[in-house]
Amino acid sequence: MKLFLVVSIMLGLNAAVAGEGPTPGKPAPDFTGVLTTGETVTLSDLRGKPVMLEWTNHDCPYVRKHYSSGNMQQTQRALTEAGVIWISVISSAPGKQGHVTAAEADQLSESRGTYNDMLVLDPSGEIGRLYDAKTTPQMFLIDTEGTLQYMGAIDDRPSTRASSLEGASNYALQAWQQLAAGEAVTPNSTQPYGCSVKYGK
Repeated sequence: MKLFLVVSIMLGLNAAVAGEGPTPGKPAPDFTGVLTTGETVTLSDLRGKPVMLEWTNHDCPYVRKHYSSGNMQQTQRALTEAGVIWISVISSAPGKQGHVTAAEADQLSESRGTYNDMLVLDPSGEIGRLYDAKTTPQMFLIDTEGTLQYMGAIDDRPSTRASSLEGASNYALQAWQQLAAGEAVTPNSTQPYGCSVKYGK
């Protein structure tokens, strides 16, 4: 009986740990991040406006596919022109692939013609771990009430080839269109793909 109780408690703890992190339909984890301008942004201060979080790493071939093809910029533009606040997040640690200074990040944004509203530098990985961000790219759509509506891959083509974009289902764009139309977001969670987020120790 004692062994059964111990095992049950351990299974319960494991389930609790597995359930941690962001969950569609639940409040998105709040955070304060430092922008490339040196200013800070707090997610809860943006309440009243929809927000898309995009984890990115310019050296990741999956990210390069979406930016070199213009697919990411087109998605950004469609959402930002509709009133969505697009925040790109870089969680690469110093010395790791994709780590950039604020000046380098701004230069990259300019050279690629991005439509993001803000670029958050997260070298400590605190925000990335808060969201359990695993890959670049990875997307999180948050509604005006601060509720997470979608999390996961940008689309259904886990490939580095630009040709894979033809006929792809853009989950991020679809999630926003459904949300804007007052419909349930389906799917609200997908398996993200790409390069692993380059956290430090």
